[in-house]
Amino acid sequence: MPRILMERSGEMEVFARVVQDGGFSAAARNLDITPSAVSKLIARLEARLGARLLVRTTRALTLTEEGEAYHHAALKILQELNDADQQAAGRAVRGRLRINAAVPFGTMFVAPAMPEFIARNPDLIVDLSFTDGIVDLVAEKTDVAIRMGNLPDSGLIARKLGQSRRVVCAAPSYLARREPPVVPADLEHHDCLTFNFRRARPSWPFLVDGREIAQPVTGRIVVNNGETMKQMALAGAGIARVGFFHVADEIATGRLVPLLEEHNPGDLELVHAIYVGGGPLPHRVRAFIEHMISTLNGSPLLG
Repeated sequence: MPRILMERSGEMEVFARVVQDGGFSAAARNLDITPSAVSKLIARLEARLGARLLVRTTRALTLTEEGEAYHHAALKILQELNDADQQAAGRAVRGRLRINAAVPFGTMFVAPAMPEFIARNPDLIVDLSFTDGIVDLVAEKTDVAIRMGNLPDSGLIARKLGQSRRVVCAAPSYLARREPPVVPADLEHHDCLTFNFRRARPSWPFLVDGREIAQPVTGRIVVNNGETMKQMALAGAGIARVGFFHVADEIATGRLVPLLEEHNPGDLELVHAIYVGGGPLPHRVRAFIEHMISTLNGSPLLG
C-alpha cells in the first residue's frame, strides 16, 4: 500500500497553515511544532510531488503556480476530512460566533434569522457587524463574512447562499423633475447614484440590440453602502442600480420605479458566506451557514 493517507493529509495541513500564516515560524507556533519540522515536512511534500510549491525570501513567502493549484486542492480535501470528522462527532454548537455582513443583506436577512438560530443553539453568543467594507477575516477575528458580488481569488473558502438580479430604479419625485430614460444612452443626461469603493463599476451593463454594452454613468452623489444608496434614491437624488432584494418592497409600493427593464441584462449579484480554510471548520460556523441556506431557500427576493 502507498504511504498512509493520514501522513499525506498531515503534509497538506502543514502546507495550508504555512500559506495562511505567511511563514514557517508562524505556522510552527500555531501547530505547536518546531520551524525545522515544518521545513522538513514542506521539503518532503515538494520531493514527493516533484514540484516546488513555495519560494522563500528574507521578506516574503510566495506560492509558485504549482503551489497555487495544490493549495486550492488541499483546502478542499482538508475541508472534506473535517466535514466527515464533525458529522461523526456530532458535537454541540457553542462559543462566540463573529459574523460580518453587508449592511442591506445583514439588516434584511441575517438579523431577522438570528432569534430562531439562537433559540436552537442556546450555548452560542452571536457577535454581528454590518458594513459594506471588505474586512480582513483573520485580522478582525471574524468567523464568517457574507459578501455580495463576484469574489476575488484568495485562500478563503466560499459557500454560495443565494443570488439576486439587479434593477435600475428611481423615485417618482425624481422622474417628475427629469424625463425618464428610454434607452441606456439617456443616462448620460441623468444623475446616477454610484458607489465609492474600489470594486464599483464605472459603468452599468445593459442589453442593446441583442448584445451587452457598458453604459458609462456619472452623478453628483457617491456612497459607500447599499442602504445609503436606497435612501438617496427614495429622496429623489438620482437613479440607482442595486440588487432587487434591497428595493423589492419599495418597488411593490410604488416608492421606487424600475427603469430600462427591457434592457436589463439579467446579471446576478451572488451572495456567499466566506470563511478561512486550512483547518477544522467550527461547528458554530457550519451551523450558521446551514441555517442561512435554509432561511434563504425559496426566497422570492433571491432567485
